Amino acid sequence: MPKQYWKPGNMLYPVPAVMVSCQRTGEKPNIITIAWTGTVCTEPPMVYISLRKTRYSHAVIQETGEFVINLTTKQLVRAADFCGVRSGRDVDKFAETGLTPCSSMAVSCPGIAQSPVNIECRVESIQKLGSHDMFLARVVNVGVDESLLDEKGSLQLGRCGLAAYSHGGYFETGKLLGTFGYSVRKKAAGKSRNKHAGKKKQPCR
Repeated sequence: MPKQYWKPGNMLYPVPAVMVSCQRTGEKPNIITIAWTGTVCTEPPMVYISLRKTRYSHAVIQETGEFVINLTTKQLVRAADFCGVRSGRDVDKFAETGLTPCSSMAVSCPGIAQSPVNIECRVESIQKLGSHDMFLARVVNVGVDESLLDEKGSLQLGRCGLAAYSHGGYFETGKLLGTFGYSVRKKAAGKSRNKHAGKKKQPCR
């Protein structure tokens, strides 16, 4: 197919639209919506978030060294959008959105009770990149809504309608297209069938 070639830019979509909560001691908790976030390591579990230096939460997280990544669902998209365009310097975002702070287990800042998954993080380093600073953090605890666990205790995140962000729009995820490794299993099954194709069946004796 013909291609157009554009100047370098961030075109890796879709991305998570998560709400990150943070708090200074003695001050109200704050929420910032972030799309520049992701996993960087499995063991130890490490994630990152990237923030502009001008954002109110940048200074809070830099000082406290802690934050919580709260996954966003379709029911939370309006609140997530609000938290992304308003500043914690001016408004109490928990109060304005009707979201509820919930106690964390391993960090001092709260998570968001309405979020299905709260990922508690402790900053290990900050890398200055340009427009954004990247906060590299270790995951120190994860809170999961029990309603998303099946009878075997396995997490079923597809039940909650997770939201993603793509080029200025919010989208609901949820349609299962395959499971990890399904392409290999499918190919292996095909090879197995082809292996026996053409062979004559032996009569039973």
